[in-house]
Amino acid sequence: MARPHPETISPTAHYTGFVWYARGQSHEAFATAPGRLMYRLLHAPNQLLHRVGLPSLEGMLLARHRVIDLQLQRAIAAGEISQIIEVAAGLSPRGWRFREQYGDAITYVEADLPGMRANKQRILGALGGERPHHRTEEIDALVDTGPTSIEAICATLDPTRGTAIVTEGLVNYFDHDTTVAMWGRFARALARFPHGHYYSDLVLGDDNADPFVRSFSWLLSAFVRGRVHLQFDTSTKAEAALVGAGFPTTRIIDPSVLDIPEMERAGARRVKIVAARR
Repeated sequence: MARPHPETISPTAHYTGFVWYARGQSHEAFATAPGRLMYRLLHAPNQLLHRVGLPSLEGMLLARHRVIDLQLQRAIAAGEISQIIEVAAGLSPRGWRFREQYGDAITYVEADLPGMRANKQRILGALGGERPHHRTEEIDALVDTGPTSIEAICATLDPTRGTAIVTEGLVNYFDHDTTVAMWGRFARALARFPHGHYYSDLVLGDDNADPFVRSFSWLLSAFVRGRVHLQFDTSTKAEAALVGAGFPTTRIIDPSVLDIPEMERAGARRVKIVAARR
């Protein structure tokens, strides 16, 4: 079976990809040897934190993934969207899982930088290859125009069908101004469709205020080998920024209050989910 090339994958993607696989959310084709090693090294600390009721990195990652899935599934069931673009898809198995679940009823585009896109193409090659309704594209989420822009990708889709953009594990890499500008690009690109949805995870400053949780934020920064930007202190400020970027209907969801079986509440409280509409 073809394996991803680890030199083009960030440590974050290795670990997150293996968490999804280890917890039954993915296929072994998405798992990497570095991801397996990182998972084994962090498994005991994660289990200890979970047992004493403190947030674990694994709990946070699983919560955000499952809640984004849930929002997409509800929008598909309601007939509001049937096209999805996952920006910075990395080792996310969501496109493959949704292809297995919905078949040709939806179109799923996995978009990423060239090296990661090549990895995703190899993975999908081991799972039957790309299909007309499930494909990869190169993207640069920080450009306004050109062939790798979100605008260009949206222009390849059916303008009569509702469309969603998803970012998972991406937004907190960027500072406030870069994030808001990216949200504006997404809103403008979705304007061509009858329904335009945007789903993302977001870590807020107020959720990282006490000493222990500040250390959790530090762990995230060390994990991604860079600063985790907490652009907004509160959900209200994040909602206002999304409205200003072009999403007039916006909710910030707390995963910990949802009735999802086997979800770690402490980890889930460390992340919020954006559900925004054009």
